[in-house]
Amino acid sequence: MIIFPAIDVIGGKAVRLLRGEYDKKTEYGDPCYFAEEFKRQGATHIHTVDLDGAKAGKAVNFEVITAIKKKTDLFVEIGGGVRDLETIKKYIDGGIDRVILGTSAAGDGEFLKSAVENFGDKIAVGADVKDGFIAVKGWTEKSGEDLFSFLKRISAAGVKTVICTDVSKDGALCGTNVRLYEEISSRFSMDVTASGGVTDIDDIKKLKSLGLYGAIIGKAYYSGRISLADAIKVAK
Repeated sequence: MIIFPAIDVIGGKAVRLLRGEYDKKTEYGDPCYFAEEFKRQGATHIHTVDLDGAKAGKAVNFEVITAIKKKTDLFVEIGGGVRDLETIKKYIDGGIDRVILGTSAAGDGEFLKSAVENFGDKIAVGADVKDGFIAVKGWTEKSGEDLFSFLKRISAAGVKTVICTDVSKDGALCGTNVRLYEEISSRFSMDVTASGGVTDIDDIKKLKSLGLYGAIIGKAYYSGRISLADAIKVAK
């Protein structure tokens, strides 16, 4: 299982939100500093989110995200504000390894199909679940589509990788939703990355036992609750 330490960006700074609420923000500083620290601790992959972009519907922190790639040369994936093929191409041309579609995948099935046809495995989808339904626009709204209908649809569209976030757990340091990821991995053949609520090494062990593709670590690292180096070792 791959560990993806997370860098969420607002105003060019690394931040963490509580349950996706923008008014419950903790700012940590320079994203590139953390990216280089992740590399020092043995990370091979980084998960990034342009939170400004998620709200604005466009790439706001493009330069920051591509700088992370240039300074570390690790595998970098980006989500937030990607709503057209031009933005996907811009990120990939800028060196980004995988682009995550969220709101655009929830709202436009034809766009998702076009993205997969044009960019293949460089496309992933973020399935952000709130009260059983897909959350969109930086988690500020809920769509009318339930999680498992959404997963069935994106799988049929050819999506190979899904990042599933339980919004109720995100940033809360209350443990991850193991039951949810177990159900997803048993029903779908996509590579599943778990996001939201990973708090300690026991969470990593539980997720690894499910045979998941990856797990994202955010608040637990920034608050000192988990050693990234230890998490990577356990995940292997």
